[in-house]
Amino acid sequence: MALWKRIGRASWVQTALGVTAAEYLRLVWYTSRFVVEPADFYDRVEPELPVIFAFWHGQHFMIPLLKPKAYPAKALISRHRDGEMNAIATERLGIGAIRGSGDHTRRFDRKGGVSAFLKMLTALENDWSMGLTADIPKVSRVVGIGIVKLAQASGRPIFPVAIATSGRITLGNWDRSVINLPFSRGALVGDEPVRVAPDADADALERARRELEDRLNAATARAYTLVDTQGRRHG
Repeated sequence: MALWKRIGRASWVQTALGVTAAEYLRLVWYTSRFVVEPADFYDRVEPELPVIFAFWHGQHFMIPLLKPKAYPAKALISRHRDGEMNAIATERLGIGAIRGSGDHTRRFDRKGGVSAFLKMLTALENDWSMGLTADIPKVSRVVGIGIVKLAQASGRPIFPVAIATSGRITLGNWDRSVINLPFSRGALVGDEPVRVAPDADADALERARRELEDRLNAATARAYTLVDTQGRRHG
């Protein structure tokens, strides 16, 4: 087992896996039919650019392909060894990578948090939108405070987004990761932005955190309803 782990951490293996993952996602994209709800979602986003796109862990793999090419964007990707493959795939799909991740103890000094937070602020100041999972590792579907503080410090709105496909495999890991399958019906659902005032106190930050959580859950439920109900309607 130790040998396989060492092989898996080799840079050439990570590169091969990242490239393969990116090209597989392209296959899903080009063989599937995606709808956007609301239909004018991108028109709503454009006047707000740069923005923060928020999505759940395990539901995010198709996000880079649904981003308009006119939106320069970067994504926060874990420093964990599995994150290397994700970073390679993300960059191959036209999204820059900032390495770091949240921590369930809310300590920003762990896992490269401080450095990543400052890099995200700089990216937003330089007109790069940011994409990041709202929940932190091992705490699925609970919004962490980091993304809310990023909105507070940057003054940029958070747009919750969710993606679903009719063809999918749901894994049994902590975040119930979804592998999207080719030849599917797909849906991208966006919700109203969550805004955080620069002078928000602890109570206001918590309200924003809960609002984002509610909006992400609603967008996710709607995305799955769209792809699954459509199939029953036309089946």
